[in-house]
Amino acid sequence: MSISDNKEIEISKIFKALGDENRLCILRLLNKEELCGCQLLDELEIGQSTLSHHMKILEEAGLINSNKVGKWCKYSLNKSGWQRAKSEIMKITKCLGDE
Repeated sequence: MSISDNKEIEISKIFKALGDENRLCILRLLNKEELCGCQLLDELEIGQSTLSHHMKILEEAGLINSNKVGKWCKYSLNKSGWQRAKSEIMKITKCLGDE
């Protein structure tokens, strides 16, 4: 297996996206409902550029969807992206057995 294998790169994007407490908080908020960037900013107490950075990482990992509405974006969870993430995590942990 090559380190530059596209599948491995895509899986690493998922783990990178899940490896930050702000992004985990964003995902928990989006699990409840679709939210506008302005609503996320109010909840997280971070700047707009920081939010944009986090949202880019989550979108590149396939975990969220974005929909531009005027100057703001509405964000929601990407269900198929989450199914893929879950499947990949199950494949990785399958080798651990039922210990």
